[in-house]
Amino acid sequence: MVEVVWLLVSATLVFMMQAGFLCLESGRIRSKNSINVAAKNISDFIVSSAVFNLVGFGLMFGASYQGIFGTSDFLFGDQASFSSIAFFIFQMMFCGTAATLVSGAVAERMTFVGYLAITIILSAFIYPIVGHWAWNGIYQVNSQGWLETLGFIDFAGSTIVHSVGGWVALVAIWMIGPRLRRFDQGILLPQGSNLPLSGLGVLLIWLGWVGFNGGSTLSFDKSVPHILLNTFISAIWGGIASTLLFYSLYRYINVSQLLNGVISGLVGITAGCHVVSTSASIFIGLMSGIITVVGSILMERWRLDDALDVVPSHLFAGVWGTLAVALFGNLETMATGLSRWQQFQVQALGVVSIGAYCVIVSVVALTLLTKIMRLRVTHEEEEQGLNIAEHRATTELIDLLNSMHYQEDQADFSKHVPEEPFTEVGQIAKQYNQVIDRVQQEISERDQALYWFKESEMRKSAILDSSMDCIVTIDGEGNIIEYNPAAERTFGVLKRQVKGANFITTFVPENERTGILSSLETGFSSSDGWLINRRNHFQLQRGDNEVFPVEIAITKVVNEQGSFQEFTLHIRDVTRHVKLQQRLRFLAYSDPLTSLFNRTYMTERLEHALQQAQDTHQAVALLFLDLDKFKIINDTLGHKAGDELLCEVSERLSRVVSESDIIARWGGDEFLIMLKHDVCTSRAERLANKILQQMREPVLLAGKPVKVGTSIGIAMTEQLYNAELLIQQADMAMYWAKQNGRDNAKFFEAYMASEVTSRFQYEQEIKDALDQQQFHLLYQPQVDTLSQSIVGFEALIRWSHPANGMVSPAEFIPIAEESNLICRIGDWVLEHSIATLSQWQKECANALPIAVNISGRHFVAEGFIKTIETLLLRYQVDGQLLKIEITEGVFIHDMSQCIDIMGALKAIGVEISVDDFGTGYSSLHYLKELPLDILKIDKSFVREIGDQAEGDKICEAIIQLAHNLDLKVIAEGVETQEQAKVLNRLGCYIHQGYYYDRPLSEDAALKLLKREQHTPDEVKVP
Repeated sequence: MVEVVWLLVSATLVFMMQAGFLCLESGRIRSKNSINVAAKNISDFIVSSAVFNLVGFGLMFGASYQGIFGTSDFLFGDQASFSSIAFFIFQMMFCGTAATLVSGAVAERMTFVGYLAITIILSAFIYPIVGHWAWNGIYQVNSQGWLETLGFIDFAGSTIVHSVGGWVALVAIWMIGPRLRRFDQGILLPQGSNLPLSGLGVLLIWLGWVGFNGGSTLSFDKSVPHILLNTFISAIWGGIASTLLFYSLYRYINVSQLLNGVISGLVGITAGCHVVSTSASIFIGLMSGIITVVGSILMERWRLDDALDVVPSHLFAGVWGTLAVALFGNLETMATGLSRWQQFQVQALGVVSIGAYCVIVSVVALTLLTKIMRLRVTHEEEEQGLNIAEHRATTELIDLLNSMHYQEDQADFSKHVPEEPFTEVGQIAKQYNQVIDRVQQEISERDQALYWFKESEMRKSAILDSSMDCIVTIDGEGNIIEYNPAAERTFGVLKRQVKGANFITTFVPENERTGILSSLETGFSSSDGWLINRRNHFQLQRGDNEVFPVEIAITKVVNEQGSFQEFTLHIRDVTRHVKLQQRLRFLAYSDPLTSLFNRTYMTERLEHALQQAQDTHQAVALLFLDLDKFKIINDTLGHKAGDELLCEVSERLSRVVSESDIIARWGGDEFLIMLKHDVCTSRAERLANKILQQMREPVLLAGKPVKVGTSIGIAMTEQLYNAELLIQQADMAMYWAKQNGRDNAKFFEAYMASEVTSRFQYEQEIKDALDQQQFHLLYQPQVDTLSQSIVGFEALIRWSHPANGMVSPAEFIPIAEESNLICRIGDWVLEHSIATLSQWQKECANALPIAVNISGRHFVAEGFIKTIETLLLRYQVDGQLLKIEITEGVFIHDMSQCIDIMGALKAIGVEISVDDFGTGYSSLHYLKELPLDILKIDKSFVREIGDQAEGDKICEAIIQLAHNLDLKVIAEGVETQEQAKVLNRLGCYIHQGYYYDRPLSEDAALKLLKREQHTPDEVKVP
């Protein structure tokens, strides 16, 4: 029963191929023949199925006579078993496929009766006979065709179905001849009328091929999936090969060849899809695609007109696929007992014998048919299209479209299209005729108006129309006589709207009209108003009352007698010129972001002010401002937020300075303010305090209130009138203000210069320390007081300065924070900590985690996660042994970015703790949103335990908060027994500090780690 169901399903899929061929052929031929092709496809299947039922099945699968034809099972159906009926239906679909191929090849020029006659011949005398030769044994167990006896293999009909249809199609093409003007010089018939429909057809055919090849097993066994895989692979590579070959030859993608390539790939694999490998099916598909392209080129060269490329896609590809069975088939699976060469000889014999039989029978049959019927339509019918010639398939809409097409081709709209009354198409035709009449009328009126316009403008057209300037001619009273197109564009008013109107009252601003009218009365010769033969810079107004700058030149026109006739105004709109001047001045002296003065302007004004001050023995003060931690905001919140901050700073500065003071953006986040009137120390100090007060107000950046202070340096002239040195002194004073706590102002003093130089040298020494390995790490234990054991270490960096000895991080970290050195230091600490963990893993049974402090800038720097992943992989260290400590200041950055970075760390097992908690932003929002693991209580709060009541309460609040958020809590800076006891009582059991141990060297930490694993009771716990 399963075999019967599979055969019926396969037969249904093969029947779907008929729909595919209908779509393919209808889309590939011209629309005037589409109905004929559709009718032909359906009729082919009906006729071929009827003939196959009457005689075809018997000749093909009846009891064999000498292996040549069958002699039983004619008029199939009576007393047939259900399995035999399923087999018959499946084979009937194959017969219909072969018949469809022939009629498609000779489409667009063969009569409908001729189609049916060839279908009968193929279904009755050709397809069943050759099918008997190769396939009789699959139905008659004790009877085989002569080719089948020799070992010929054509699994699903590369030759039996497709080559048979191709041979008959080739004979029909040759005998009937090409389509009208098919091979005329310069004539190129279109690829088709509806290629998307053809594409749908190929997909339906492809789907049907599942039944074509899969059903040929006659049972649903384990070979079916492999057969279908080979079928699809060959089709895919057939399409690829045909497309690439055609593109390499002609440099464009031909859709028809793409479709042909897919079909040829399906045809080529059909003979041996059950015995070849998947890799062989790729090669078979490739060769099939190449064969169909080469075959199409040869067919055209031989002047054989195959409308659908049936011969290359089915005959040539079918022959190749049949021979490929011997070349690539598995001899054991074929089980013919032949060697590969013997198998090839049998396959070639089958191809030649079947081809010869098909050609001979086709030639004889078509020769006889030409004597009793007309196989080809007349030239007139072919021109008209077979839809009409064969089926009278015309409609009112077609007639209307033909009439409209005639008008389009001939450009003749003098005659109306026919109007059929009382129909919708007739109403369309009537409306179309009315539109044509109106168009003709509009064209006539336009031509007349154009003629009048040319006649009236002939006298001045050369000057007026070609000028880019406005040319307006007025009479002695100012009334407009002429008005050129440039004036229309400039004033926004058409000539017909203003001709005869008074120019002065229309385009001169109201407050200037009296003077210009007086000037006109004197012939533009008075000193007031406009002057004749001069360039007058003035302002006019447009039609929308917009005032704009112009340059006006006036000339006087006289007649032949020398008396006044008119004035001609040559007007040039100089708006762009004025704006360009203003823009250039702005760009030269202004900062485009803040609109403050820029460095160039400030330098010029400062030099000028110093010169005046020197001449008059007065003073000049200079305030140099730099925003505190602006770089952090840029790095964390982004440059857009930084720009917003700079604009806000410029507005606040503008509010506090006096009108005589000059503000400039010096560069980046640096600003200069110059005081040149009433300059004294107290005034400079008051202004600095106002600025500091203004800058302490929070700024809303990226939706967050951020406090950004500023550091101010003040320099005043004291027998110093050099601009460069004064700026340098103010800069040094500002730098000193930053070093003394930021958010303050400092006056320049002489000692600052040496200090600044020293700090710069210190920064260079840090760089040298990194290069010369002067840094080293110490490891401070973290103790769990409940388990009385060490649970981890914190890595602490130290600097062994060659001259100054041991340098505390409190001295060099702030300097590194102001530059990119902090990222280099952070990378160094990470690598050495992970290397230490790797060494501990080798020497201890259980290594403990190491916590590393990371700066905010380093945390959000590009490549941070990649660096950690690379180091963990290089040293073969588990991410769970590394902990990252960050301060709360990091979280002013975009929350989503912080979440992404922390998520990446968590993914590799790294825990994250907030260091110095309570000293920064301490926002519950980030504690809730961010994937944190640990809170570290800052040592400043631990230090206050016992000394101040607030210390206990703050620690208790932090510990309770951590517990509520399911976070671990660590107290750092534990130095006394009382502090340890209070922390334990409050619920914080992990401590770090001198009470337990000082920071240890790597070797000392390793010894402690080894000792801890053997004698954990040695840990000092209160």
